[in-house]
Amino acid sequence: MKKILLINGGTHFGHSGGQLNETLHQFACKHLTESGYNVQETQIKNSYTPQEEVEKILWADVIIYQMPAWWMMMPWQLKKYMDEVYTAGHGSLYESDGRTRSNPKKQYGTGGLLQGRRYMLSVTWNAPTEAFNEVGNFFDSRGVDGVYFAFHKSQQFLGMNNLPTFMVNDVIKDPQIEHYLSEYKQHLTKVFPL
Repeated sequence: MKKILLINGGTHFGHSGGQLNETLHQFACKHLTESGYNVQETQIKNSYTPQEEVEKILWADVIIYQMPAWWMMMPWQLKKYMDEVYTAGHGSLYESDGRTRSNPKKQYGTGGLLQGRRYMLSVTWNAPTEAFNEVGNFFDSRGVDGVYFAFHKSQQFLGMNNLPTFMVNDVIKDPQIEHYLSEYKQHLTKVFPL
């Protein structure tokens, strides 16, 4: 896992300036580069060429998606990126949906061509941790990965497997940037050892 593509889905929209996600993205770029990893990056807020992004994805051993949660999901700009780039990658990121004409009811989602590659989510939420992990609280103990079930399936469709998710909470109600960076450093060091 020496080649890492970092995709920053944070952007200015509404009352959000995208600063926290930019800070986490740049922190990861610097930390991983200094740890000896070969890093490329994409900023969703800037223009991009879908075919060039396909080449970056094919280059990478690991993709890190940095994103805020907007209305319980990824920002629409990141979804648009995925729609455009993954579609442009037909034949190189995935061959088909995996089904065969002889058995069209089975094997859906197995046509991805990125087997052996990994991805990681780094997400920012204003919701407290308890909203994800407590029975009876907002997400009814589904956990962060349960909330991102559809996102995980989109990556699995391409053939990739997930690395542990990183999440920071209370980013508007009780922001603690230095604490977030300290925790992110620990997370990155554990997932991407020297």
